Formats: sequence, structure tokens, C-alpha cells
Amino acid sequence: MTQTTILIVDDEPANLSLLTHLLRPTYHVRAASSGESALHAAASDPRPDLVLLDVAMPGMDGFEVLSRLHAAPPGADIPVIFLTAMAEQGDEEHGLALGAADYITKPIKPAVVLARVRTQLESKHVRDWLKDQNLLLEAEIARRMAENDLTQFVSIRALAHLAETRDPETGNHIHRTQNYVHLLALKLRSHKRFAAFLDPRNIELLRKSAPLHDIGKVGIPDSILRKPGALTPAEWEIMKTHARLGCEAIEQAQTDVERPVAFLNLAKEIAHWHHEKWDGSGYPDGLAGDAIPIAARLMAVADVFDALITTRVYKPAMSFEQARDLIAAEAGKHFDPDVVDAFLAGFADFTAVATRYREDD
Repeated sequence: MTQTTILIVDDEPANLSLLTHLLRPTYHVRAASSGESALHAAASDPRPDLVLLDVAMPGMDGFEVLSRLHAAPPGADIPVIFLTAMAEQGDEEHGLALGAADYITKPIKPAVVLARVRTQLESKHVRDWLKDQNLLLEAEIARRMAENDLTQFVSIRALAHLAETRDPETGNHIHRTQNYVHLLALKLRSHKRFAAFLDPRNIELLRKSAPLHDIGKVGIPDSILRKPGALTPAEWEIMKTHARLGCEAIEQAQTDVERPVAFLNLAKEIAHWHHEKWDGSGYPDGLAGDAIPIAARLMAVADVFDALITTRVYKPAMSFEQARDLIAAEAGKHFDPDVVDAFLAGFADFTAVATRYREDD
């Protein structure tokens, strides 16, 4: 076990000798004869657990030493006992106000010094123990939160990939759209229309919830979902129900938990309304303009861009530039114009994501 270290600061050699002789049988003692050397000693190893500090020293006095010592960690946690012959009214109050732990007047009484030192060290040891316990508790909480986040992440991905197994042509679609939505949120977080919603917490929740946007496809029959050609009007009506089915599935999941799960609210909005259009011609509810939740408006651009650049059995892939131009042309019709502006401003980032998560041959 490391021996407790005490730093004695006094410009009188006799006082240093007396205190060193008194304390050395029990503690590791270091000595300094000036304020400057005291600060240097306090910042070097072995760092003191306690400082006995004379007030009246030439140059930097004890009050200034204490102020500088406690100005920043790790010195802020070191208890200081003032040792002084000064008896002027207010000196003790001034020292305690600066943060001194105790105040002993000279001439030194060995029993008093030993008792005060022992008391302060015991108090420090208790504080240090509590601090260590708090750090351990914080570390355990952080570990459990990370574990919960990982479990949540894996569960979300498992559900999203379940939807993908029904529609195998989408491949890395969930990876790309998740990143697209995140890019759009970052671009718009300072925009006056979006800043109130796109705070750091909601941006992270958007990133988490985006993969569930097509979860409702698990309820669409294979004969429609996997059809290699164009859908009939009746089949298309059934396909459109995936938005409602996804919302209802997430709603049902919410009823099974004891308290609200924030990302599920956004996931539900995205699943339900990411096929709505700015001009009101989308589905399932024909919402228009700002009536469409922001999360769904971001996903609308992300989802369409990815669909355009991806090969499907019923269509070839567009080039990045062709998809960009089509989305730009739909600003104010299919898409929120400000979201399109953010997409265009970050187009290079979008293409980088698309390239990184491109489909395997």
C-alpha cells in the first residue's frame, strides 16, 4: 500500500525540521521552503495527500499558494492546513474562505498537529473512497447503457433485415438510407425550420429508427412483393398498405413496454408517412407540407434517391447525377424544398455512402 505523503511548506528551516521529525515516523514527508517550490512539489510525484502550509513567507505567501493550488485539478482535491504565528483578526476567516481545511497557530503543539493531520487525512480518504465508488458506478452505468444500446441496435437491424428477406433486391438499402437520413439531419440542424426538432438527441434517434421504415413489407404477400414486373392497380393498393402495417407493428410493440421508447415514436412516423408527398398526392393519408413529420420528409428523399440508383428487376439503376436531377425537379412537389436543398448541398456525401454500401454483384 502506498504510504501517505505530507508536504510541509515553511521558510523557516527550524520549523521544517521540527515538523519533519514529528511526522516522518508515520508518513512520507516532503518539504518546501517557498511558495514557488511548494507548487512545484505539489504537481510532482509523489503528490501530497495533505499540505501543511505556512502563511507568512517572503514572495508568495500561503494565501496565494492555496489559491493557486486549488485553482485546478489535481491540486483542488488536496486538503491544506495553515500553520502560522499570525493572530490578526480575520486571518483565519480569510484562509478558510479560500478553501483551507484547518488552521493551526504557532508555536506548534505536537499532539494538536498529529490529531489535526489524522482527522484531515481520514476525511480525505473517505472522500477519495466515495469518489472511486462514484467512478465505478458511473462506469457500470455506462457499460449497461452501451450494452442496452447494442441490444437495441441488433434488434432494430434484425427486424429491418427480416423485412429485407422478403424483398431481397434491397440489399444494403437500410445501411444507405440510414446514413442518408443522418446526413440530411446534420445539414438541416441549424436551419430555422428544423433546428427546434433536430437537436443532437433527435438526430441520434433518427439514425436509430431509420432502418425500420419498410418493416411493414413483412405483411405484403410474396406474389406482390417479389413480382418481377409492374404491379396492377389492385396490387399497388395492397403494396401501399405496408406503410400502415409498419406503423401498426411499431404501435403494438409500444404497448408491450412499460414506458415510452423515444426512437419508436420516430420509427412509427417514418414507417407511416415516408411515402407522403409535399403537394399532398402521396399515401397513405395524403398529408401535405409541414403536416408531414420532419422524420418522414427526410426519409422520403433518402428512400427515393436510393430506389433510383438501385437496380430492380423491373428497372435499371440511374446514375447518381440522373437521380440528383430528378429529385431536384421534384422540390416543392414530391419533396420539401429545404430538404432537397440539403440533399443537393451534401450530394458528394450521398454518393460516398452509396459507393461504400453498393450492392454486391
